[in-house]
Amino acid sequence: MGVYTYGLDDLQSIAAGAAVLASGGGGSYNDACTILQQLAAQGTFTPVTVKDYDGKTPACVLAIMGSPDAADGLTLSAIQNSITNTSQVFEQATGSPLGALIPVEVGPINSLVPLIGAGMSKGTIYVVDGDGAGRAVPELPQTTFTGSAKLAPTPCALANDVPPSPQVESAVLGAPTADKVETLAGGVVGGFGGYSGIAMWPSNASNGYALTGNYIPGTMEQARKLGAALRQAPAPLPTASVAANITELTGRAAKAVLTNFYITAVTQSTSSASSLDSGIIRLDNAPDPAQSTETHYLYNLNENLIMYGTASTSPDIIAPDSICYYSESTGRGFSNASDDLAIYFDATKGHSTGKQVSIIYVQTAPQLYNTPGVVASFAGLLRNIGYAGAMPAA
Repeated sequence: MGVYTYGLDDLQSIAAGAAVLASGGGGSYNDACTILQQLAAQGTFTPVTVKDYDGKTPACVLAIMGSPDAADGLTLSAIQNSITNTSQVFEQATGSPLGALIPVEVGPINSLVPLIGAGMSKGTIYVVDGDGAGRAVPELPQTTFTGSAKLAPTPCALANDVPPSPQVESAVLGAPTADKVETLAGGVVGGFGGYSGIAMWPSNASNGYALTGNYIPGTMEQARKLGAALRQAPAPLPTASVAANITELTGRAAKAVLTNFYITAVTQSTSSASSLDSGIIRLDNAPDPAQSTETHYLYNLNENLIMYGTASTSPDIIAPDSICYYSESTGRGFSNASDDLAIYFDATKGHSTGKQVSIIYVQTAPQLYNTPGVVASFAGLLRNIGYAGAMPAA
């Protein structure tokens, strides 16, 4: 594993690469671009060291949790306030000043959050080149961080995004499992308005720096390289080329499943109980569904979980394998956040904007698939949306 120094241009590439690799989740790509523009305008970003975990630095998972649509229009100041408030509460709860941060998942926002936090530290914090899923996930139990009894999920700190002051709302959760933390945190996040900063899975001297070996290495640099290829291309890359690049970068099988389809219907809602967006995306091979000869439906809980073709008796793709968005019209990936989908589907008029979208299958990272309980956790989510069939083989 290498040691990297990331500046603002690298962060822009990470957001672009993560927008493809995240399987429709991890935050809005449109918001990520806005946040990075604001960060550039500040003119004070300190380059960040990114490397493998050294097994001797107090660390934690740092993220934004909740509904992308609740966080619609997320700003840099909201991110920075959330990072400051959450980190302070977490450090007080653990008694250890943080020296390293790791993303919970791959995502346009959640890949950036630890990098922004490290930049704010002016060099005292580095970011671990990895994450807990190799994609974005709906809930905390669907991560590799759950695979070790030594790496306890708590204390878990959550805080809102008001400027640091007596008005900060925060919570410290204690629970034996990530599943229970997810349940408790959902209520707290709902109370904050639908999204929150979250810091958890402490790794320090008290647990032998237990983050070691319990994350998927290299995913930050993979997202950066993919994003750089997308951004540097003189014209949007073919979907098959993007899929081949993903395979080369990640070592995971990837292939184009749908190429140059159209989003022709979107049904999306936010659950107040879980602070998750749930939705169904219809994809057709013509912008007018009446002219379509092939239709697929994609079901999501923030992240894409399963895609069906109406002419098939079995699903096209099932999580934990990734169902990734890419567009040859824009040369970029995107998420299920409403502002991202608006480029491809006009919700006011109820039809495609005419911009084409593709779906890329990416095989689950082996570390994620082999973490005990992860596949069963995905199976539970799929049952909740009506699928009770077989799960993908390793």
